[in-house]
Amino acid sequence: MTTPRYFALVPAAGVGARMESASPKQYLPIAGKPMLRHVLDTFAASDAIAHTFVVVSASDGYIHELMNEGMHLANRVTVLSCGGATRQQSVLNGLHEMREQVGNEDWVLVHDAARPGLTLQLIDALIDVLREDAVGGLLALPVVDTMKRADADGRALATVARDGLWAAQTPQMFRYGLLRQALEQVDHCTDEASAIEALGLHPKLVAGSPRNFKITLPQDVALAEIYLKGFS
Repeated sequence: MTTPRYFALVPAAGVGARMESASPKQYLPIAGKPMLRHVLDTFAASDAIAHTFVVVSASDGYIHELMNEGMHLANRVTVLSCGGATRQQSVLNGLHEMREQVGNEDWVLVHDAARPGLTLQLIDALIDVLREDAVGGLLALPVVDTMKRADADGRALATVARDGLWAAQTPQMFRYGLLRQALEQVDHCTDEASAIEALGLHPKLVAGSPRNFKITLPQDVALAEIYLKGFS
């Protein structure tokens, strides 16, 4: 039996409308380079990752400049111009394009392009916990704040018990064959773990890090720069 390999898949076909920027948010500069470059550089520097695939839209006008400026990525990253209208479709399209290079039992680590705070240590921790797992799993953080359910007017209706609640992060790591099957069978999912759950399986939650947060709003950029410049 061959030893499973580890591949990274980065869906980066979104437009990031909530960032109110002229370019897609994955290309916004943070700590001296585009957000997406931070992600690709981290995966490229990982000895555990055999190869990284980044999925962009067919009309993406920024990725080639990014790759040209990061010449060290040439042999470590493949650009797939097959992005879909949703994250789910982009990931599934990417899995289809990867098919000839990846076996069913190889692991795929799907990571948000908008989480530039990923580290080599987090990648290693995820792989160490899941390498023998029957299902796979994801980085996540236990919820520590008091949770409120709101009505349509933004008024609190109830306090939600936070026991057992975790905030999902990425990478989300599953075997190629299982992940492709899950995404092909589920009608809609917001992340890969929820597609796996729809099959009746239970992904493992692995402790992530606050620095691995998702940049969504303009004010998130300043916090990301603090982490990426090493001030915290």
